[in-house]
Amino acid sequence: MAEREGEVGGRFDGEINGEPVGVAELRALALTNYGHFTTMRVDDGRVRGLSGHLNRLRRDCRTLFDADLDVARVRELARRAAPATGSTVVRVTVFDPHLDLGHPSTANDPQVLVTSRPAGALPVPPLRVRSVRYVRDVPSVKSVGLFAGLHHRRQAQLGGFDDALFVDHDGVVSEGGTWNVGFFDGARVVWPDADCLAGVTRELLKAAVDHDTRPVRLTGLSHMRAAFATNAAIGVRAITAVDDFELPASHPAIDALEEAYREIEGEVL
Repeated sequence: MAEREGEVGGRFDGEINGEPVGVAELRALALTNYGHFTTMRVDDGRVRGLSGHLNRLRRDCRTLFDADLDVARVRELARRAAPATGSTVVRVTVFDPHLDLGHPSTANDPQVLVTSRPAGALPVPPLRVRSVRYVRDVPSVKSVGLFAGLHHRRQAQLGGFDDALFVDHDGVVSEGGTWNVGFFDGARVVWPDADCLAGVTRELLKAAVDHDTRPVRLTGLSHMRAAFATNAAIGVRAITAVDDFELPASHPAIDALEEAYREIEGEVL
């Protein structure tokens, strides 16, 4: 059986609050599926946008649990999962193991689960995506509820694509299941103005590259010269097709974004 994230040799490799994870904690997370997380790529002990990841965890913890998260402690726990050299993807998940399915209003004691997996080499191959009408629940929160996103990704792959691109009922593009999407219109980078999760990598690139933020419709993609996906694990990834609309795998605008991403200095974990 292939190993999964956080699993080594058939056992779960992770820590909750710095201690080995018990079956009871994992059962609670699996059966209630209520919590939030962030995923960080750690390169030689540094994380691009570390402050953004920690701020996201703090913000989402307040939203879901009405509780303050000790981000200094989170940083310490994440550091335990990352080697000093090499590249690793560290995921920090925050959830309440004592959540009562019938009374989620009592969930106010969030715990910190840290898992890790090897990081893939960069850059990664381009994506071909299929549009689907879908808006995530509470899109501003990076929640552990991944069912719909994975379902749409699976259906896209069964249809010959690599992933799904979400659009709302008016045909406005928002995001992918685990990534933000951007475009180049021939003059500058365009980020869709839509309800979505504002990814840390997207925000870093916004600060580094001239851009516009405006609604992007499926019907207007013919005016775009390039498209790309971004998240913390992949950096910048070209998109070469949206449905039957083809886009280039290589473009100077994407090259410039990749260079800007590489030049962002990581913060020490």
